[in-house]
Amino acid sequence: MGFFAVSDRTPLVLIGGGGHCRSCIDVIETGGTYKVQGIVEADGATADRKTPYPLIGFDSELPALIEKFPHCLITVGQIKSAKIRQNLFEKLQRLGATLPEIISSTAYVSSSAELGIGTIVMHQALVNACAKVGVNGIINSQALIEHDVIIGDHCHIATGAKVNGGVVLGNGCFIGSGAVLKQGIVLADKVVIGANSTVLRDVTEPGIYTGMIK
Repeated sequence: MGFFAVSDRTPLVLIGGGGHCRSCIDVIETGGTYKVQGIVEADGATADRKTPYPLIGFDSELPALIEKFPHCLITVGQIKSAKIRQNLFEKLQRLGATLPEIISSTAYVSSSAELGIGTIVMHQALVNACAKVGVNGIINSQALIEHDVIIGDHCHIATGAKVNGGVVLGNGCFIGSGAVLKQGIVLADKVVIGANSTVLRDVTEPGIYTGMIK
């Protein structure tokens, strides 16, 4: 990997502190494109002392912050619901923020794959040929997105999950750590698949599903 002067990097504001934010910072720092300017928290929140960058403002101050630093990444985590991340994404779009795609230097994204704005692909993840990932997504560490998969907006594919070829996910889905989705199945919007579950059939209704789903 080459060396980059910090002054050559684009300032990037992170929206939301906490554990997922720290993981995102680690991904951002593997590349030479962005430098973390600081963290924006919800109004009334306090800074997380474990996060290695300063708190520079709150949600109510976003209009002024974006005018100065237009590049933003949503670093609030997502488990059962995408609602907070989706609301933040829509607010940032209204304010004219730039929401880049972030890819770890240790991840692989096929040249024929497509990533939506605001999506992060984390360490050692793989997004294979002709896959499409929607906006504001999280492809977490060591996740596998196989060929021709279509993932909707505001989805989180957690650590080590395997989404096999031709799977279609609706918007706002969460696929837990270590889960396996059989090739060619379709999941509705707002489906939550528990950790280490195996999905062998279509899931046509929103809800939480665990274990062997057949």
